[in-house]
Amino acid sequence: MNELFKFADDIGPAKVIAIHEPKLALRALVVVDNVAAGPAIGGCRMEPDVTLEECFRLARAMTMKNAAAGLPHGGGKSVIAADPAMPLERKELTIRAFAQAIRDVRDYIVGPDMGTNERAMAWVHDEIGRAVGLPREIGGIPLDEVGATGFGIAIAAEVAQDFCDVRLAGARVAVQGFGAVGKHAARFLTARGAVLVAASDSSGTIVNPKGLDVQALAALKAEGRSVVEYASGERLGREAIVGVECDIWIPAARPDVVTISNVDSLRAKLVIQGANIPVSPEAEQRLHQRGVLSLPDFIVNAGGVICAAVEYHGGTQSLAFQTIEEKIRENTRAMLETMRQRKVSPREAATGLARERVTRAMEYRRF
Repeated sequence: MNELFKFADDIGPAKVIAIHEPKLALRALVVVDNVAAGPAIGGCRMEPDVTLEECFRLARAMTMKNAAAGLPHGGGKSVIAADPAMPLERKELTIRAFAQAIRDVRDYIVGPDMGTNERAMAWVHDEIGRAVGLPREIGGIPLDEVGATGFGIAIAAEVAQDFCDVRLAGARVAVQGFGAVGKHAARFLTARGAVLVAASDSSGTIVNPKGLDVQALAALKAEGRSVVEYASGERLGREAIVGVECDIWIPAARPDVVTISNVDSLRAKLVIQGANIPVSPEAEQRLHQRGVLSLPDFIVNAGGVICAAVEYHGGTQSLAFQTIEEKIRENTRAMLETMRQRKVSPREAATGLARERVTRAMEYRRF
C-alpha cells in the first residue's frame, strides 16, 4: 500500500489501476493523476520495462503539461509491459483488451506514446470511443504524421533565443531519439535555418558537423533502418549523442537519459526537452548551475497534447497548429521571464505556473 501512495500529494493521483489478463499476458497500469480541469488526457506507452514509478511520473508530467497549456483536461498516463515490435495481430489483440479493461475509466482519454501510434488509437476508439491521435480516415489528426510536438519544440526554440546565447540561423542541433518527435523537431528547426549535426536511435549515433539530411534520415527510419546507415558521417554508440558538441540538444526518447552521471558530458547551450522526464532533477539542476538553459518537458513538448485536445473537441489541423503556436510561445516566454525576474531555474518557474493553474481549478471541484 505504501508503494502506491509514496507519490501522492495535494494534487494527485486520483486513481491507480492495475490490469492483468493472463490469456493475453496483458499487464498494464493506468494512473489518472488529476481531473480538476476536466477528463485526463495522456498517452499509452508500450515497452517491456515500464514501471509503476515511470507511470506516476509521466502522469504528473501530463497534469503539469495540460495545466500549463490551459487545456480543459487533467493529466493521466498508461503503460503496457510488452514488446511494441510483437506481431501486428497480437498487438491489436493486446491493445483492444487493454481498451476493454479501461472502458469504465471515463475520466481518462487515451493518446499515442512510445510503442503505440494512430493505428493503435483507432483500435482503442473502435472498442470504447475514447481516444485521440486518430487516423485521418476516421476524423483524427495523426500526431506522428503532422509532427505537432516537433512543431511546438521549434516554437519554444524561437522564444528561447531572447534568453540565451543561441540563434536558430546556423545553430547546430543534436537529436537523441530520431523518432516521431525527434525527426519532426529536426525538420521544423532546419526549416528555420538550424543545422542537424547528430542524431541517434536505439542502434547508435550518426555525427556529421557539416550537416545531416533530415529527409534522408526520416526515409531510413520509414524503411525500418537505423540512422547509423546514413551515407556519410561518423558512427558512434547510442550513448555518444550526449557528448556531441552542438548548440541545441533535444532528448526525444526515454525518461532519464541525462542523469547526474553523464550531465557534465553534455556540450550544448540550450536543451529542449522533447521527451517526457528525459532529464533527472539532479541533472537539470546541474545544467542550470552550468548556465545551460534547459526548457522543461511539460512546457515545450505540449504540442502533441494540444493537438489532441483540439481534435477531441472537433477542431481542425489548421486550428491545432495555430493553438500550439499561441500557447507554447506564450507559456515559454512567461516561464523564462519568471525565471529571469525571480532568479530561479526554468523548472521552478514552470512548475509554479502549472501548479497555480491546477490548484485554482481544484477549488471549483467538490472533491
